[in-house]
Amino acid sequence: MSEMGSQRKLIRPGAGENRREGSRAVRRKRTPPEQTNAEEFYYLKQMAARTPMVIVLNNDEELRGWIEWYDKSSIKLNRQKEPNLLLLKRNIRYMFKEEELRRRGRRNS
Repeated sequence: MSEMGSQRKLIRPGAGENRREGSRAVRRKRTPPEQTNAEEFYYLKQMAARTPMVIVLNNDEELRGWIEWYDKSSIKLNRQKEPNLLLLKRNIRYMFKEEELRRRGRRNS
């Protein structure tokens, strides 16, 4: 009897097989990633093209120039005949391409 006991093989189902048979797997939506890199892509694209931008600050002041570089909390705005500026992102309400002003002007007239 002891010889027979030593020759037995333990057969266990694989981890995947057991889950499928025993319980239903609940599929949950994955939470979206914290960072999508959309902001990074946008800045890099505008920097490479030196796109003229309009930046509207929280106090409604408008600044014009192109983005030279950016980091997590600020952007550097180069301007043609005025000093370059380092802007904190928290002070920016929104920004858009300067060409949007021209497009908007055509629609209004």
